[in-house]
Amino acid sequence: MSFHPDFAPALSRLGTESAFEVLARASRLQAEGHDIINLGIGQPDFRTPEHIVEAGRKALADGHHGYTPANGLPRLREAVAQDLERRHGLSGETSVDPDNVVVVPGGKPTMFFAALMFGRPGVEILYPNPGFPIYESVISFTGAMPVPIALKEENGFAFDAATVLAQITDRTRLIIINSPANPTGGVTPKAEIDKLVAGLAEHPQVALMSDEIYSQMLYGGREHVSLLSYPEIRDRLILLDGWSKTYAMTGWRMGFAVWPDSMVEHATRLCINDHSCVNAAAQFAGLAALTGPQDAVRDMVAQFDRRREAIVGALNSVPGMRCADPGGAFYAFPNIEGTGLTSKEAQDRFLSEAGVATVAGTSFGAFGEGYLRFSYANSLENIERAIDRIRRVMQ
Repeated sequence: MSFHPDFAPALSRLGTESAFEVLARASRLQAEGHDIINLGIGQPDFRTPEHIVEAGRKALADGHHGYTPANGLPRLREAVAQDLERRHGLSGETSVDPDNVVVVPGGKPTMFFAALMFGRPGVEILYPNPGFPIYESVISFTGAMPVPIALKEENGFAFDAATVLAQITDRTRLIIINSPANPTGGVTPKAEIDKLVAGLAEHPQVALMSDEIYSQMLYGGREHVSLLSYPEIRDRLILLDGWSKTYAMTGWRMGFAVWPDSMVEHATRLCINDHSCVNAAAQFAGLAALTGPQDAVRDMVAQFDRRREAIVGALNSVPGMRCADPGGAFYAFPNIEGTGLTSKEAQDRFLSEAGVATVAGTSFGAFGEGYLRFSYANSLENIERAIDRIRRVMQ
């Protein structure tokens, strides 16, 4: 008799990240000899800076091959705290204690740990929509009810604090926010963050997770507003950040979170149960990234800015499309309703007929219908070629 697995029902509630599915399809087409331009995957197309690579190489040569503390090397956690304080102007009440820093393999473990801490049947968790698909996935996995925070084009894809506060009920336990945002590139202004923070005083049961992984990628004179700078919510705030985007280290799997006192021990225990610790050599590379020269970061963001201007102008010249100016990250999120295509139809058509990989807006939630995500983590030449191909298909 063959095996009939009786899987836990929670597995059926896990979603996926469609960008990787698009990448797999694009790779298959490339292997078949097609010329594919990938504007789908959300990772920098730059090499990790050499001094960071050398630090990882040296750590291996020096024999750093064993386990580290579950929450990360003490030197690395101190460097994270100092970096956050320097970048966000934190001191006094808003300073960061290295003991509250937990180093994890990428950004997703922090999302999962936060959902596991607060999610369960009968509970509601608010999350941005369109937003990073793993938010909704991990909320559903816990049995909690995912409640979408609708991000609208007319607001620059920033959340409206009054709307968010009105969605809180006695069942709400966690709110997830993300600025600068994936997939929209939206940046929430300080005024809205101020209103949200003030309004949370009326809801002492609600924790907050702020995904600030793109915090160093802003354009047009915009400045990042970190939730760490609000002392009145530090006892309920989970701050998510990391090395992947800023230092072109997606494959190194390096992220971190700042947890409040009441949660950090639980987060560390989850690390012990989940992955023991982060790769030792990668942590030395992460230390070099934070404490070494930052020229490569500035150069990369400057190149992204030039690409942003190019892709927005090009997309606005495509019949049936209009593209708002993304304030941060490295994504454009054009409205394609004028094409007469659904998001999925446009994604599939542009890949098959134009050889351009994009990601349907609905991959980021129901409110992404009528939009496509374009990653401009590609060369200016390829961006121009890709949009020209799409323009020809639409004409």
